[in-house]
Amino acid sequence: MVITISATLLLGIIVFLLWRFGYQRLWPGIATALFGFSIASTGAAPGITHTLESISGWVSSL
Repeated sequence: MVITISATLLLGIIVFLLWRFGYQRLWPGIATALFGFSIASTGAAPGITHTLESISGWVSSL
């Protein structure tokens, strides 16, 4: 049985845990999220998406 988790959900859980245990503060987290939203609307978004898909494919083949 193969279980897949989207990168967005996984990164969301990681950010929540970092925030919960005090390693991530609220305002830097908001700034990071806004930066992510702004970069998603640029020409770099397809390259980043392709890289994440390649990494997830590599990890799932292990």
